[in-house]
Amino acid sequence: MNTILEKYAALLTHYCMELRPGEKLFIRSTLLAEPLVREVYRSALRAGALVDVELDFREQNRIFFQESNGAQLEHISPLYKTAMETYNAYLYIRAPYNLKDDSGVDSAKSRITQAAHKKLSALYFQRTATRELKRNLCQFPTRASAQEAGMSLEEYEKFVFGACKLYDTDPIESWIKVRKSQEHIVKHLNQCQEVKYLGDGIDLTFSTQGRTWINSDGQTNMPSGEVYTSPVEDSVNGVVRFSFPALYHGHEVEEATLWVKNGYIEKWEAKRGKEILDQVFAIEGTRRFGEAAIGTNYDINQMTRNILFDEKIGGTVHLAIGQSYLQTGGKNESAVHWDMITNMKNGGQIFTDGEKIYENGHFLI
Repeated sequence: MNTILEKYAALLTHYCMELRPGEKLFIRSTLLAEPLVREVYRSALRAGALVDVELDFREQNRIFFQESNGAQLEHISPLYKTAMETYNAYLYIRAPYNLKDDSGVDSAKSRITQAAHKKLSALYFQRTATRELKRNLCQFPTRASAQEAGMSLEEYEKFVFGACKLYDTDPIESWIKVRKSQEHIVKHLNQCQEVKYLGDGIDLTFSTQGRTWINSDGQTNMPSGEVYTSPVEDSVNGVVRFSFPALYHGHEVEEATLWVKNGYIEKWEAKRGKEILDQVFAIEGTRRFGEAAIGTNYDINQMTRNILFDEKIGGTVHLAIGQSYLQTGGKNESAVHWDMITNMKNGGQIFTDGEKIYENGHFLI
């Protein structure tokens, strides 16, 4: 474990965040991730960084919303605020105690807290879009996540570390290869203006004119393995049924189907959980797409109910309703960015400007 965590820390420090002497790093996680935090702290200090750490305890968020009122709900941590405004790097290590802790949170209280953080969230998106703030989101294996994935903790550890290529002799070199292999895909996509997703339950076209496809190579998410953009907001037309369950704040929507006209989601259905769609589509900005993406990480070959991994599954595409990415040129704004995934290995095809470039879960170019 120590060797794996040392490799993990080196990957995060030197590849994902590319820390330089004198740069300020803010690490946030839970107490469960202490073994990895220790190694990242050590590695970052050796790189010459100035490091601050914040670790949440069990049920901290649930207790906050249960007990807080008034000004307490609008309070913003001075350390978090300073980090988002002035630090050079931000590492968020997911290490949950219980993935259902937030399921009973008072939605009215949650909206107050979200509103209080709105300006800081906008600044976060601006600074991460240009890598002025080098952000990385990663995972430390915990029992809660293992249970959610339907695995033992040992199995889940192997899954997480394998998806991050930590069993490779040189994980950094492995991710550099991923970057290079995806670069020609992104180069092609950025020369095209119209994209069509076609397959079982999906017949969707959208424009990417004036937008940028991004090569997600592990620097902002670890693991990664996807290419993504924000479609022109009023250009999306067609229908899509998502074959993977869509998860929203602990709630599951099965076989969500969306009908879209001129970028606007006019109608929706679901085999189970339609009431969640009803609630979300009442939120401003959610009835347009903020992202269209293609998963390319074939080391991730099953759903784990964790979007950090699931959206990267090789042979899938995903679309997100709500907030766009500034770095892609997207303009849609929303408090929600909800990724939904569908399988393309069963005859799925992708066309760009009328040319077939993808079939049965693999690129042809």
